[in-house]
Amino acid sequence: MSTDVIAGVSIPDSRLVADATELVRSTTPELIFHHSRRVFLFGSLQAARAGLHPDPELLYVATLFHDLGLVPPYRGDAQRFELDGADRARAFLTEHRFSDADAELVWTAIALHTTPEVPWRMAPVVAATTAGVETDVLGMRLDLLTHAEIEEVVHAHPRPDFKNRILAAFTAGFAERPDSTFGTVNADVLEHFVPGFRRTDFVDVIQSSAWPE
Repeated sequence: MSTDVIAGVSIPDSRLVADATELVRSTTPELIFHHSRRVFLFGSLQAARAGLHPDPELLYVATLFHDLGLVPPYRGDAQRFELDGADRARAFLTEHRFSDADAELVWTAIALHTTPEVPWRMAPVVAATTAGVETDVLGMRLDLLTHAEIEEVVHAHPRPDFKNRILAAFTAGFAERPDSTFGTVNADVLEHFVPGFRRTDFVDVIQSSAWPE
């Protein structure tokens, strides 16, 4: 990208960030690339508002890779989509000779990015990843950002018809592995958009378990 600073957020200038950008931009639709960059920018802004200081490179990889599991060649057919992206990010950081601790931190940030509340009690990279997702997808904490910040982010990374397009991407990403959505917000997507889908009910699982009572 030619723009190094967006809405006051500096894009880290490193080989890791350049390689992450190239990988995601060359293998995912523009929808995912622009969304992921917005998540980095909004996550950085929200972290600053919360007094958090995530490592910019690790946050960049976490946010750029967080939705890889929605699309080929990263999308699998068994585990939760979050784990597909998390696994690829961990491998990517290992390939770039980052420590196991850094790779595990980014893995955790991606694995938990659809889990409410918990990430905010964890390391800044984990919290900021979820914060960016919550702002861009759910509109949470938009009121903490200035109009100028929001406009600058969206100008750099547009979101035309984003609500409908990201829901379509979610549906495609989960439809072939519906069982993986048990206990997650992802089941809501399939229940809305896949005819005949019925989420696995937690109460039913307990009542029909192997225990005899």
